[in-house]
Amino acid sequence: MHHLDLTVRDVEGSAPFYDAVLGFLGYRRSRSASNGIDWDLATPEGVCSIGIKPARSLQEHDRYSCGLHHFALRADSRSDVDDMYRLLLDVGATILDAPTAYPRYGDGYYAVFFVDPDGLKFEFVFYPGFAT
Repeated sequence: MHHLDLTVRDVEGSAPFYDAVLGFLGYRRSRSASNGIDWDLATPEGVCSIGIKPARSLQEHDRYSCGLHHFALRADSRSDVDDMYRLLLDVGATILDAPTAYPRYGDGYYAVFFVDPDGLKFEFVFYPGFAT
């Protein structure tokens, strides 16, 4: 992935959530402006960026309409998933499903599901069956 931009109803209100989650993953805030905020992660291939931009409407996100259903982020271990869960609780994030095993997705699949302040769904998953 090179970059991902998400739209949110309140950029400044959503920033603490993204600072916490993306900071945990190693991203660092690289730009803050009236038209959005970006976080960058240095990788061997270059920089990967995730940004939030102001939405043009206040319509609530529906992951079952055309568009993004959820974004899964890869964890390095089950303990990373548990650590993310604790961080999410500390920042008051909405947890959809606490960390648990999902054998129907694959042997060793372990994930937590949560949403951002606008209801955008995220997953943080450790899956040893996925070769890197």
